[in-house]
Amino acid sequence: MFPAASLLTTLLLALSIAASPVEIRNSPVTLPIARRLNTSGGTINLLQHDQSRAAALKSVGGDTLNRRTGSIAVTNDAVSYIAAVGVGSPATTYNLIVDTGSSNTWVGASTPYVKTSTSVNTGQPVAVSYGSGSFSGTEYTDTVTLGSGLTITQQSIGVASTSTGFTGVDGIIGIGPLDLTEGTLTNEPTTTIPTVTDKLYSEGIISEIVVGISFEPTTSQTNTNGELTFGGTDATKYTGAITYTPLTTTYPASYYWGINESITYGSTTILAETAGIVDTGTTLILLASNAYANYQSATGATLDRTTGLLRITSTQYSALQNLNFNVGSTTYALTPNGQIWPRSLNTYIGGSTSYIYLVVNNLGSPSGQGLDFINGYTFLERFYSVFDTTNSRVGFATTAYTTATTN
Repeated sequence: MFPAASLLTTLLLALSIAASPVEIRNSPVTLPIARRLNTSGGTINLLQHDQSRAAALKSVGGDTLNRRTGSIAVTNDAVSYIAAVGVGSPATTYNLIVDTGSSNTWVGASTPYVKTSTSVNTGQPVAVSYGSGSFSGTEYTDTVTLGSGLTITQQSIGVASTSTGFTGVDGIIGIGPLDLTEGTLTNEPTTTIPTVTDKLYSEGIISEIVVGISFEPTTSQTNTNGELTFGGTDATKYTGAITYTPLTTTYPASYYWGINESITYGSTTILAETAGIVDTGTTLILLASNAYANYQSATGATLDRTTGLLRITSTQYSALQNLNFNVGSTTYALTPNGQIWPRSLNTYIGGSTSYIYLVVNNLGSPSGQGLDFINGYTFLERFYSVFDTTNSRVGFATTAYTTATTN
């Protein structure tokens, strides 16, 4: 694991924040976002991490108690995007995972919470289980600083007294839907907690509750290659137009950034239209078990027992076809290169430098369960994404990296 100081030195890209929902081209406020492979526990088990998280996401549903308790085996955070966020006045900087699959913001997993004159202890115990980790502690309200100079006052944050699965990071900045915070205050299980995005809106800093996210493929262990835009989108980060689709009403995907889509491999349908989610906290692209079997059969891939990932030969890679995500009337084609793990990073996941591993894997349940796919960040690295609470929709656009061959 990288020490906090080295993380901070790599965080140089922009988080654009503006008071308008329209495209932001020259925001004066920036917040660093960096991708990081967590090797503190040795070899990264991508599949175990993602399937544990997926099981937790599927189990939440309408049972708010599951958001603060869980029996799923904990795995350490594997691959994530990190934002440097200030809390307090004067601010202490915390390295927080950017997560669209949860909505609480909390600190204290590694760097201890520092109380200042703006810290207010609400006395409320708070706890969240993520499948791939958990925390419990106390709710505070405090000043939160995003980038250089933008502050949110009286933002609810959790201050961890215990946490698991978050070695080397300090917590999470949750940008999921507001309802995911329901049940996280132990003594007020029906109360929701305003998210960072909600507070930006209520304080008049942004005029719509919208978050635009730009990730880019990387072949290095740590790389500053992401950007968040609160209140709008950054037109310099995508090509063409953003196409939107309404949030799904299918349970339990409807609790998250859930959409309806079908998936084809080449011209062959491997997953009929169904509901699933878009999630920055998941690394891989996870498909319902029947769709995964269809994909494995179509590609001719074999299961690599060491990594848990599908493996293909160079000849099979040359024959690989596009994996098409059909959302509404728009198709987002994940190219053959977009379907493979960066080969320069194979050893970090316990793989061989000479092998080719696929980033599509098994969700662990058949289709028809109401959450039949997770488009993780290996999908999002190829497409700009917009999470629009105001208009209840998710948008995607192509980028300069959609057809990149860097992996």
